[in-house]
Amino acid sequence: MNGELTGFIMCVCTGKCPGFQAMDIWDFINQVRVELPVEYAVIHPQLCEEDGDRFWADFLKTHRKLIIGACAPNMQRKMFKDAFREAGMDIEKDAVMLDIRDMTNEQAFEKLEKALEAMGLEV
Repeated sequence: MNGELTGFIMCVCTGKCPGFQAMDIWDFINQVRVELPVEYAVIHPQLCEEDGDRFWADFLKTHRKLIIGACAPNMQRKMFKDAFREAGMDIEKDAVMLDIRDMTNEQAFEKLEKALEAMGLEV
């Protein structure tokens, strides 16, 4: 993923999860898409549900690399690895998983900036 533009997908656990109360998700996602070197920035309400499975099945056909901002990375691996495998992708190589719960907009933005820099993108 080094140096390639990537997308950012944010799962907000229905938007009512206490882990996202310190964040204004709409201000955050708009700041990401405007200020960071990403191809797109989107929010999904709950990627671990059936409609999330359908989203992954459609989206991963593009074989685009991405950053997922959501819950703990170990949970993301458990919940999304089958979708990646079915699409012929490797979640460990094709996705960067960030835990952005219990963060303010500024904290989550800084964490995403650092992930993009680690991928070789100029922020």
